[in-house]
Parts: sequence; structure tokens; C-alpha cells
Amino acid sequence: MKIWIRSLGASLRMLVVATVVLGVAYPLIGLAAGLALPHQAEGSLITVNGKVIGSSLLGQDFAGDGWFHGRPSASNYDGLASGGSNLGPNNPALVAAIADRIAKVAAREGVAPARVPADAVTASASGLDPQISLAYAELQVPRVAAQRGMSEAAVRALVAHATTGRALGVLGEPAVNVVTLNAALAGRQ
Repeated sequence: MKIWIRSLGASLRMLVVATVVLGVAYPLIGLAAGLALPHQAEGSLITVNGKVIGSSLLGQDFAGDGWFHGRPSASNYDGLASGGSNLGPNNPALVAAIADRIAKVAAREGVAPARVPADAVTASASGLDPQISLAYAELQVPRVAAQRGMSEAAVRALVAHATTGRALGVLGEPAVNVVTLNAALAGRQ
């Protein structure tokens, strides 16, 4: 009977500790982190001339040579269908799609297929990421500048403004938010 009472006491203490940690402290830490994020205060919606054109958190398709293009999306940028294609790297359909995308990007940008960055032809895991690599943005600068009648230096300045650094200063690579960048271009019209 003594061992049963000791076990019951230990179980009740563990229940109280788990309730405090998981039911109070963890949710409060999550709430504090959420309030500290910049998008909580300012929102992620992007407006140009008073009209909402998108979110800085979700990629979208931009048609036409006067815009920067983002990564391909397996869900056609549908936030309700977020996800990848689930095709493996050796799947013939994926290999063919990537080869087709490389040819299209190389032709559109007027470069050799070997110069096309990987993020130009592969979707992100969610299919909704608005960021591209600096290499892919730089590849598109001459086309966008020519289409918009702008200098390449002016377009590069907009790219620099839409570039975010590494998370926490060390994680990942700098990236260019295509939605923010194209909003800046739209604001110049």
C-alpha cells in the first residue's frame, strides 16, 4: 500500500508540473514569440496605390517579362493546397519538368542552361515561398530593366531593398522577396 501511495504522489506532482509547463508556460512563450514577430504588428499585406496586391508571406505567379518570377509552385500558389509534388528526384515526370523549366528560363533570360539556378526550376516544400535566391534575381535584372525602360542599377537597387539577410545572422542564405520586389516595381508605374 505504501508504494501505491508514493506512486500516486509522484504521479500527482508530475501532473502539476506538466500542467504548469505545457499548459501555462509553453502557451505563454508561444504567445510572446508571436507578438514579437514583425508581421504581427504591421501585417503581411502589401498595398500599392491603396490596393492590396498580395502578401509578403505567400508567393504568387507574375506573368509577363516586366516582372520578376518566383519559384515554380506544385499547387499553383493556392494557399489551400500548400505542398510539394511529392515526386522523388529520380521520378521521370519531375526530371522532365525540371529539364523543361531549365530550357524555358534559359530562353527567357537569354543565358546558357547551366547558368539557371536550382530555385528557378524547383518548387519549395510548401509551393508558396515568396523568396528566390540572389543568383536568380540577378539573372532576371537585365530582362526586367529592359522591359521597364529602367537602368539595371535602378533595378538592382530595388532587388537590394527586397533582400532579406540570414535568419539570426547565420541560418540560411540571403533571399529576395519577389512579391515585395514586384510591388516596388508596380509602385514605379
